Amino acid sequence: MNNEQLTWFKSSYSGGEGGECLEVAASPDTIHLRDSKTPEAPHLTLAPSTWAAFIGVFK
Repeated sequence: MNNEQLTWFKSSYSGGEGGECLEVAASPDTIHLRDSKTPEAPHLTLAPSTWAAFIGVFK
């Protein structure tokens, strides 16, 4: 899946002034992560279980 086919979201904790933000897009079988400063660069793709484990560390 390429960047144009994904719907990217920033955290509600991200400010509107830009800066260093992680953007996330979900598709049926994968979670995609990218740097908001370079959205055209390649992005990281994870299994949903890996993303859930990552998020769980911060709860």
